[in-house]
Amino acid sequence: GVKDFRVRHRTVLRPSPHSAMLGRSLARAVRPRLSRGLATGETYDMVVIGGGPGGYPTAIKAGQLGMKVACIEMRGRLGGTCLNVGCIPSKALLHSSHLYEEAAKGWGPHGISADNVKMDLDKLMKHKAKTVTGLTGGIEGLFKKYKVDYFKGKGEITAPGSVAMHPMEGGPAQTLSTKNIVIATGSVPAGVPGATVTVDNDAKVIVDSTGCLDLEKIPEKLIVIGAGVIGLEMGSVWRRLGTEVTVVEYLDRITPGIDDEIAKKFKQILEKQGMKFKMGYAVKSATNEGGKGKLVMDPVGGGATETLEADVILSATGRVPYTEGLGAENVGVKLGARGMVEIDDHFATNVPGIYAIGDAVRGAMLAHKAEEEGIAIAEQLAGLGGHVNYDAIPGVIYTHPEVASVGKTEEQLKGEGVAYKVGTFPFMANSRARAMADADGLVKFLIQDGGAHDGMVLGIHIIASNAGEMIAEGVLAMEYGASAEDIGRTCHAHPTMSEAFKEAAMSAYGKPIHF
Repeated sequence: GVKDFRVRHRTVLRPSPHSAMLGRSLARAVRPRLSRGLATGETYDMVVIGGGPGGYPTAIKAGQLGMKVACIEMRGRLGGTCLNVGCIPSKALLHSSHLYEEAAKGWGPHGISADNVKMDLDKLMKHKAKTVTGLTGGIEGLFKKYKVDYFKGKGEITAPGSVAMHPMEGGPAQTLSTKNIVIATGSVPAGVPGATVTVDNDAKVIVDSTGCLDLEKIPEKLIVIGAGVIGLEMGSVWRRLGTEVTVVEYLDRITPGIDDEIAKKFKQILEKQGMKFKMGYAVKSATNEGGKGKLVMDPVGGGATETLEADVILSATGRVPYTEGLGAENVGVKLGARGMVEIDDHFATNVPGIYAIGDAVRGAMLAHKAEEEGIAIAEQLAGLGGHVNYDAIPGVIYTHPEVASVGKTEEQLKGEGVAYKVGTFPFMANSRARAMADADGLVKFLIQDGGAHDGMVLGIHIIASNAGEMIAEGVLAMEYGASAEDIGRTCHAHPTMSEAFKEAAMSAYGKPIHF
């Protein structure tokens, strides 16, 4: 039972519901027998080192598939950087600060005015903490539901099939025997290359992203080193609350890796909001001078050294894999640049029975990429066909407006010599965006020009207030190999922001209606 589903420009074979059910039955039939409920001290099917957005879904999926699995997390709370000191707390601050700015400045077009709008920073931080605590506790509940053994401590690989769990509270290590080890140790903030920048989050002057989430007062001035995702998100939080924010970037553009046209428009929007930029500067040092931050920098193109001062300096130059104390050297696991664990196309290291996923390995350092890899390796080790399509991994910057993308940029397509066409549609021509007085941004499509896959979507890039949600349609389209015309001929509700998505697709293969 195979049905022929014809998508424009190509034919794909998709199993019928009957054959899909048969396939799942066969998969269950050939699935290896997995141990469950073994006595303490006996062998696990899998030990996961790290309980972040890669590690905990790995453990949960393994439990769902019938494995006896353990997860070791040294933080004492599950969720990793993302949930504890990254994605989730930053989004709480981003949303709350946006509401504050809207109340203070943004309601005018709607005929609403508010006097004496105040921010209670202590209350805001309590909301952030409550959000984190609730979610981390929820993961512990899921571990219990799927019978995952949770160990609070640091995992060290001592031999193939053996992990020493060093308890948080100290004391002797406990040895866990296992058939498979999955490294999901994540990443930590990177330093500033070639510069003397000593982060001290407790002093709250020279901070990394973790420290910037926990400032106890709103700084008058903030310097951000690095115009990437973390720096621009955190800079936006404090700018909205009244801080003068200056971003210092080594390159001549912001957000490396983002489509160049999108990056330029995004920078213009941020500048209009009041964020300042110093592009093309190499930071030499950032120091705490009696409770004030002092930054020394040189123009990349040559010229006189410059000095900036601020209440807080945020070092936001990206992240590096965290493998300290992992025990890779004990068993000969190969590490590459910056401590990255080297793996093959099936997440396997050079040591049989040891695998690695997430920020500790190659690819984008994104929580959802790590989760997909974790689920895939659990399925593989259960005898199923786990797989990750790296061409359909979205990226989002949660400023306002948001920036979201999936697939290739225009610069990548040019570099690869791919023939392509571009379609764009501005939100100024979108009725819902105009009605909300929130029309900054555009949707940009990149599609194949000619050949067997003429019209197939190669990349989608969005600047919009809801870009992070809207990009999901583009990810689904790319996952199924859709063409721009498939999207352009799909009815979208009116009036919605997503109509701009449809019209950008129409622009790529023909002409939009409203522009």
